[in-house]
Amino acid sequence: MAGANCGTLGKTRMRSLRKKREKPRPEQWKGLPGPPRAPEPEDVAVPGGVDLLTLPQLCFPGGVCVATEPKEDCVHFLVLTDVCGNRTYGVVAQYYRPLHDEYCFYNGKTHRECPGCFVPFAVCVVSRFPYYNSLKDCLSCLLALLKPCKDFEVDSHIKDFAAKLSLIPSPPPGPLHLVFNMKSLQIVLPARADPESPILDLDLHLPLLCFRPEKVLQILTCILTEQRIVFFSSDWALLTLVTECFMAYLYPLQWQHPFVPILSDQMLDFVMAPTSFLMGCHLDHFEEVSKEADGLVLINIDHGSITYSKSTDDNVDIPDVPLLAAQTFIQRVQSLQLHHELHAAHLLSSTDLKEGRAHRRSWQQKLNCQIQQTTLQLLVSIFRDVKNHLNYEHRVFNSEEFLKTRAPGDHQFYKQVLDTYMFHSFLKARLNRRMDAFAQMDLDTQSEEDRINGMLLSPRRPTVEKRASRKSSHLHVTHRRMVVSMPNLQDIAMPELAPRNSSLRLTDTAGCRGSSAVLNVTPKSPYTFKIPEIHFPLESKCVQAYHAHFVSMLSEAMCFLAPDNSLLLARYLYLRGLVYLMQGQLLNALLDFQNLYKTDIRIFPTDLVKRTVESMSAPEWEGAEQAPELMRLISEILDKPHEASKLDDHVKKFKLPKKHMQLGDFMKRVQESGIVKDASIIHRLFEALTVGQEKQIDPETFKDFYNCWKETEAEAQEVSLPWLVMEHLDKNECVCKLSSSVKTNLGVGKIAMTQKRLFLLTEGRPGYLEISTFRNIEEVRRTTTTFLLRRIPTLKIRVASKKEVFEANLKTECDLWHLMVKEMWAGKKLADDHKDPHYVQQALTNVLLMDAVVGTLQSPGAIYAASKLSYFDKMSNEMPMTLPETTLETLKHKINPSAGEAFPQAVDVLLYTPGHLDPAEKVEDAHPKLWCALSEGKVTVFNASSWTIHQHSFKVGTAKVNCMVMADQNQVWVGSEDSVIYIINVHSMSCNKQLTAHCSSVTDLIVQDGQEAPSNVYSCSMDGMVLVWNVSTLQVTSRFQLPRGGLTSIRLHGGRLWCCTGNSIMVMKMNGSLHQELKIEENFKDTSTSFLAFQLLPEEEQLWAACAGRSEVYIWSLKDLAQPPQRVPLEDCSEINCMIRVKKQVGWRARHPQHPRQVSLALAASPCSREPAARPRALLPSPLRVPLLTGTCRVGANGPTGHHVLVSWCGPSTPQRIPPNWMASNDRT
Repeated sequence: MAGANCGTLGKTRMRSLRKKREKPRPEQWKGLPGPPRAPEPEDVAVPGGVDLLTLPQLCFPGGVCVATEPKEDCVHFLVLTDVCGNRTYGVVAQYYRPLHDEYCFYNGKTHRECPGCFVPFAVCVVSRFPYYNSLKDCLSCLLALLKPCKDFEVDSHIKDFAAKLSLIPSPPPGPLHLVFNMKSLQIVLPARADPESPILDLDLHLPLLCFRPEKVLQILTCILTEQRIVFFSSDWALLTLVTECFMAYLYPLQWQHPFVPILSDQMLDFVMAPTSFLMGCHLDHFEEVSKEADGLVLINIDHGSITYSKSTDDNVDIPDVPLLAAQTFIQRVQSLQLHHELHAAHLLSSTDLKEGRAHRRSWQQKLNCQIQQTTLQLLVSIFRDVKNHLNYEHRVFNSEEFLKTRAPGDHQFYKQVLDTYMFHSFLKARLNRRMDAFAQMDLDTQSEEDRINGMLLSPRRPTVEKRASRKSSHLHVTHRRMVVSMPNLQDIAMPELAPRNSSLRLTDTAGCRGSSAVLNVTPKSPYTFKIPEIHFPLESKCVQAYHAHFVSMLSEAMCFLAPDNSLLLARYLYLRGLVYLMQGQLLNALLDFQNLYKTDIRIFPTDLVKRTVESMSAPEWEGAEQAPELMRLISEILDKPHEASKLDDHVKKFKLPKKHMQLGDFMKRVQESGIVKDASIIHRLFEALTVGQEKQIDPETFKDFYNCWKETEAEAQEVSLPWLVMEHLDKNECVCKLSSSVKTNLGVGKIAMTQKRLFLLTEGRPGYLEISTFRNIEEVRRTTTTFLLRRIPTLKIRVASKKEVFEANLKTECDLWHLMVKEMWAGKKLADDHKDPHYVQQALTNVLLMDAVVGTLQSPGAIYAASKLSYFDKMSNEMPMTLPETTLETLKHKINPSAGEAFPQAVDVLLYTPGHLDPAEKVEDAHPKLWCALSEGKVTVFNASSWTIHQHSFKVGTAKVNCMVMADQNQVWVGSEDSVIYIINVHSMSCNKQLTAHCSSVTDLIVQDGQEAPSNVYSCSMDGMVLVWNVSTLQVTSRFQLPRGGLTSIRLHGGRLWCCTGNSIMVMKMNGSLHQELKIEENFKDTSTSFLAFQLLPEEEQLWAACAGRSEVYIWSLKDLAQPPQRVPLEDCSEINCMIRVKKQVGWRARHPQHPRQVSLALAASPCSREPAARPRALLPSPLRVPLLTGTCRVGANGPTGHHVLVSWCGPSTPQRIPPNWMASNDRT
């Protein structure tokens, strides 16, 4: 508390604020556990970074003035930043007290009466968190106590107030807000939405009440371009609140420079600083600052205006926000309901203060959510395409190419923003693939075209759909810019926009494209937990009683939670762990944090747990050693600092090389440039550019190649297609190559190539004449024709559906076009045969690289060099990739989870999860999904209805994934080689929970069948441990250990658990005792092998098993397992790799004896049924380096689309989808 009077009062107060340094600060939790000591009042801890010498002048930023009459109580807010950039926050309440006679001195004498003398006092609460509204309410309650009390009572009230606040914890991130009573008011401490987002305890619509939307955009531009900004207002409180709102508008971008929203009268010289800053001053200093300082952006909150201080330049060049993003933002802001009075006009007056405040808080929360969505969509529309110019492997951002994709009028904006520290930090987060609010919004608003492009990774060429949108939007660009550049700040009329909402009613947003998707978002109502009352005086017993009551209330709240409400359970565990720490019960706190680690790892306080572990006493260590799972967590926490190195967060700009490059360096440079990532394609490109010379590339050659590639890319962007032409093309087609004007048998024009067809763009009046689709081409030949004794190179194309052969006199371009058309033709044929559109995209990349190579070399050998890139054409001639007829009949689609990676990755596990094909049925999860587990814990998710990327790869640990299962509609469980079970939320696509009870690699996961049975998941590990988990509580309900290890898979049937180990199949009772064991050597003495896989057919009462290295299937009767199994040899099979069950049949994957590089996929029913004998039904290509099919396939009850099986294998091959018509002919249901 700070105050002032006419004499020595100021010195006395200042002295009382000095930080005590005489006594060493006690370390937390040192010594044996026990009841905490009562805090000594003089050892008050001061938050780090708070300068107590400057704090009083910030409490009285306008100076201290004795008044002749009491003034109105007021509040303002502080932001204190230390040298490391860490911020603390202060809320200051000012009030006036009459100056009593004992303090009244003048003329060297004491006077008993001092009429009309009132002295300002200030109470400041400093916090690590910006709880502006909450602490304002707390101080309001305190002032109600202080004003009528005597002077000698002030200190005791303030001590009680500070002690009470110090006992209230900050809520963990998530939906749980904490509530406590402060005299007549109920105070709500809001939690941040997630660990990365800021705490929002202020009204985000304040700037929208002070400034027009156009001015808001100008201010945001000033912040994004890191100008020297000074806010002015006659209200000290508005300075901090408005500037903090603008900081929230730009999240996740963060201001990196000095941030001082309030400058006292003694700090005005701060505005002379040469660096970027954001500061706030009282409006009285506006003229002074404007005249004395140069190059400042002056923002007047009271008048809603933006001007400049005097500058050496004629004007400060502040660019405009990109037009479409600005227009959309203005329309959305104008549709917001910013006035609570209009919202509550139809409601009766509330007679309950608590109810009225709750209603106002709910309205504010909804409005804040709408404003956050609006500003976030503004940022996404501005920076969405940044990700297309990032190279994640080498952490490179190609800013020059990004600028080329922007509209010319937006270049100035992006040039200034791209050079800021704020944007650099934003790039780091993108390169680290941080899933923050920006990334989530980008994913949610991504178009289907962007999803397809993200999967196919075709070279950057505008599609027909984008060309059409450009033409339509070009009609709206003729009007003048909406957001004028400063300093031209006069108001302008914009007839194309809705008028300013002068009536304060909602405007019609029907014409605002996409606005309803934002404004209609209603935030979920937060949960609240009421903190127990704190009784005074705060002696040791009272504090202990408060902590005990707190723990009791949290434990009771956990008991009443629904079993599946892990969201609230995690928050309760977090809070109870904190309270246990305050009690000194370290072991109980660690047990709660251990359960928190399993429930929601996002809010796990790693640093706090580490400090707790380091301060544990010997008896506490003995107690911890009794809990193996806790000791495992402790070991992981303590080892983290030694194992985990700091993330490489540098960002490079792409630069052309200056030295000669070998293959490795050349590959890195090409990948950094964003031209292509595939290592095999880059290797062929290297061979093409070094034909007939030393195997290295000089900087000039690389520069020429890069420029040729970018020139052709720019030419493709500038191709103008008439509407008549675009009507004949598909919306996702793009013109990739355009010839010069040539003579053809169809007329004179330019030959255009898309990824699907060739067509002639006729000259004169532009028109469309189709030459052929690549699918219909029968022959491509290069010939010559005679004209005036000259032989002109000619390209001839024979089309299946046309009698006349297309002929074009391409002259010098003929050889190149011959190569390109044949490559695209071969790629299309492979794509059709293999049901893989990726082949077309790869052929298109090869074609464009050929064009760039010819343009680079410009020599007689350029065509031969370009032919090195003719990969699919050579493959079709030298080693045709023909598939067996059965495979061609059955293969429906192929996808590539490794698209965009430099090297192909093995698919370890597949999982299909059903969904609702009609998005209207369930918004949360409208489509089925295909989950592909790749190497090193990567998981890629596909939309199984469109086979497009739903979620790019995210990590579940760093080890190999062994199994996946859908535990319920909300979560997928992933078993890993690192012995951890990771739980993925299917809606947020985030992994926030981990189960660590296994001590060896998790090999299988199964879900208990039956709706009436409790939702349980069985997990097993290689060491023979089987655990039964309750899905709702994530607790182990039972466990047992097999007599031996090597456990690879488990099944549930007939109230028994069937476990496959290396040497036997063990049938276990549910209590963990052995019921029966099946061994191979007991039935087949000549067989020295181990079990590979098994399947149960309850309908047929059979058990099917396969052994490693064998070509037979062993079938036991479940009615009498003591009988020897039936041995069924498989036709055309040398070795079985795995088995799956599809309805009432069993399938296997095996090596084919006559096709060592292929694997057979077969399906057969019981030998007792009428099905034909088992035989291969499909032959699938196996990779050269990995000849055996490995991995796991999970088949849903109804298949991916009701009637298909998913198959995957290692190496460059990709998952396949196969229909059921490859089964026996009489089983097509």
